[in-house]
Amino acid sequence: MKSITSILLLASVVLFVGWNKGTYAEAPSSGPTYKTVKVNGLSLFYREAGSESAPTLLLLHGFPTSSHMFRNLMTELSDSYHMLAPDYPGFGNSEQPPMKDFDYTFENLSNIIEGFLDTLGVKKYSIYLMDYGAPIGFRIAAKYPNRVETLIIQNGNAYEEGLREFWDPIKKYWKDRTSENAKPLAEFITPEGVKWQYTHGVRDPQVVSPDNWNVDLRHLTREGNPAIQLALFYDYQSNVPLYASWQAYFRKHQPPTLIVWGKNDYIFPAEGAHPYKRDLKDLEFHLLNTGHFALEEDGHEIARYIRDFLGRKLN
Repeated sequence: MKSITSILLLASVVLFVGWNKGTYAEAPSSGPTYKTVKVNGLSLFYREAGSESAPTLLLLHGFPTSSHMFRNLMTELSDSYHMLAPDYPGFGNSEQPPMKDFDYTFENLSNIIEGFLDTLGVKKYSIYLMDYGAPIGFRIAAKYPNRVETLIIQNGNAYEEGLREFWDPIKKYWKDRTSENAKPLAEFITPEGVKWQYTHGVRDPQVVSPDNWNVDLRHLTREGNPAIQLALFYDYQSNVPLYASWQAYFRKHQPPTLIVWGKNDYIFPAEGAHPYKRDLKDLEFHLLNTGHFALEEDGHEIARYIRDFLGRKLN
């Protein structure tokens, strides 16, 4: 009887210590659940993992993917954090309203994600911003700075230094929105173009699952979706004039920030990561030897960085 009592007492101490360190160690890791919610009349799909009593981490995906990109990260961190990963309208498993009924702009996508958070009653959160997730998330952060606890930035741009050679044909389309200038952009949503985004710049392409581009191509090949993607390519220019206001948000509010950036990314190269150092004082900076979708090759390392960073900044 004494030995059983001792074991129970020891277990209680371990749980207490884990709780006070912010690790939520008593909750076993588990994969996400899959849900839908109505936001502004649209059916929005999202993945959710972890306890609602734990700190919330909003995961905002990039192009051309969906919340699928966070599947492994959510499992790794579900013991410690409450994670929400929505699919934007027209992406993944979310509803794809026709363009005549829905304005596919980054401002509107940001409004949808804001509505998503309001619908779920989420008031405090950290944001993981990647690619398209950056202009969506930075809009929300700048609008509601007191709601955002930390930022985690992975290949997401807020500085003109990050718009290099890859963006030349897109900038040409911004200046002259013709079908001829749109042709090179259509290559980004072909099977070869989507695969390239996952495999370019990685150390070992064989560790990147083809499920990634096959899942993405499911929504990219839906009727009407190529026109949606083209509309978002064109509207990306609306983000650039906002860079100065996002940088002002960084300087004024100084959100604790973790950068985990695939340095071999041709789309958002490392030149776009370094300028954050100018404006953010509480910044932890890591360049990883991989490409655009850094979670595919260095997901375990990124999870360790996040666990360490949030364990210190949220407690």
